[in-house]
Amino acid sequence: MTAFLIIILVVALLVIPIIFVIGLYNGLVKSRNRYRNAFAQIDVQLKRRHELIPNLVETAKSYMKHERETLEAVIQARNAAETARSAATADPGNDASIQNLAAAESGLGGVLGRLFALSENYPELRSNENMLQLQEELTSTESKVAFARQAYNDSVMNFNNKLETFPSNFVANMFSFVPATLFEVSDDSERDAVKVEF
Repeated sequence: MTAFLIIILVVALLVIPIIFVIGLYNGLVKSRNRYRNAFAQIDVQLKRRHELIPNLVETAKSYMKHERETLEAVIQARNAAETARSAATADPGNDASIQNLAAAESGLGGVLGRLFALSENYPELRSNENMLQLQEELTSTESKVAFARQAYNDSVMNFNNKLETFPSNFVANMFSFVPATLFEVSDDSERDAVKVEF
């Protein structure tokens, strides 16, 4: 009988730590999948934003003939942001790709702000029905991007906390989990919402 108790005790001492490590590992994987899913939501909204911009430029082009440089800058910034979005979508855990996306989106926001400021000089453009519809869609998309970015950053913070806290930090190091990068605004002007009034 004592041999049987010793075997049960040895098995328990081996199995309980293994089950504990498995639980911590699975928790880390779930947290990583949550932040990746949250990034996918940002991706959907950014893709929608990037699809609206060519229509916006095309509508503005007929009214803003003397602002060609600004319109081209918007398209270039949109293309750079779309390239950065594609790279970040391929690997949302890559620190550099998330930082490049944040910088590209900040640049796009800046040139869009310039476009909207210039559009104030064109009353016909501000009253154009197509432009008003694009304005409404872009405003809605900007809000959705902000909410998606907040959800992503919350998920990243939760994941990173698990990587740094005891005892899950040992499991994270054992299985080479790396911290995720927050989707942060790159300068103070980007903290303000893009104003899209016409």
